[in-house]
Amino acid sequence: MAKVAVLPGDGIGHEILPEAIKVLDKVGKFTYLHADVGGAAIDKYGKALPEQTIKACRESDAILFGAVGGPKWEALPPEQQPERAALLPLRKMFDLYANLRPAKIFKPLISASPLKPEILGDGIDILIVRELTSDVYFGQPKGIEGTGEDRYGFDMMRYSVREVRRIAKVAFEAAMKRGKRLTSIDKANVLHTMVLWRQTVEEVAKDYPEVLFSSMYVDNASQQLVKNPKIFDVILAGNMFGDILSDEAAIITGSLGMLPSASLNDKNFGLYEPIHGSAPDIAGQNKANPIAQILSAAMMLEYTFNMQKEAKMIENAVGRALEEGYRTGDIMSKGCTRVNTAEMGDLIAERLA
Repeated sequence: MAKVAVLPGDGIGHEILPEAIKVLDKVGKFTYLHADVGGAAIDKYGKALPEQTIKACRESDAILFGAVGGPKWEALPPEQQPERAALLPLRKMFDLYANLRPAKIFKPLISASPLKPEILGDGIDILIVRELTSDVYFGQPKGIEGTGEDRYGFDMMRYSVREVRRIAKVAFEAAMKRGKRLTSIDKANVLHTMVLWRQTVEEVAKDYPEVLFSSMYVDNASQQLVKNPKIFDVILAGNMFGDILSDEAAIITGSLGMLPSASLNDKNFGLYEPIHGSAPDIAGQNKANPIAQILSAAMMLEYTFNMQKEAKMIENAVGRALEEGYRTGDIMSKGCTRVNTAEMGDLIAERLA
């Protein structure tokens, strides 16, 4: 039986993950290995990623992740804080270099987007492929040195040809299954790292002549996402630029609570998580939108377990619940029925029956 490591983490992670499991149990049989991570693990074990949690992940076929962090742990040294001490090591440990972040608007939620209707048309459907284990987030050296006014911080931005080539291949393969359009994001006009990025991606593009390929500077890409998002199909970006652009894309879809993600290695082992944070301001109130977590579970079925039919069933069930007017607070609009976290999970699960 397929094994899934379940890591709720902090804040609303403990409320939205049970809803994803509720939905998963409607379409398949899974064994769940529950473990602590993030601030919850710090409180219990003294570290954000304890050995028990690593063991559960190693014994599983995939990781279903909630969210980590919160004000309680912000006073810790940076290297001990939940985000840096739990999520980044997991990505590096399992070589989860390929982050897939779909930015899709369900038609009933077009009015929730901050963009004008004439820009959105009948909606957008963008896949952002973000490199996840290199760039300034992992490059060495990094630190803070010096004294007084001359004190300075530094982080090394670096990419090897191998790292760029493998994430580019993931993006081009994804484009082949979609609209066969790919835009690679860089800052090659000022950064040597991005010159290598562009050169390497252009080489990979030669192996995919069917894909309409172009490169775009990151500042222009950030503008086009809000001005003309329909020009994008697959966006390929490095770790830092992909982080920023995917969050921007999330906002134009209406709510961070709607967008899932998958972080994969070459063996299709993946960590699946919503892109929103732990939302400590609403934690414990049964208010959070569980849809991003549920759609993350659907991505797990698609990419790790090769259960494309069941993944599509979940996405369709989410669409039906929205079409029938059910909304959590973050996507609430006039004339709709407000529901809480557990009720939204129930509604989606019922539409799978």
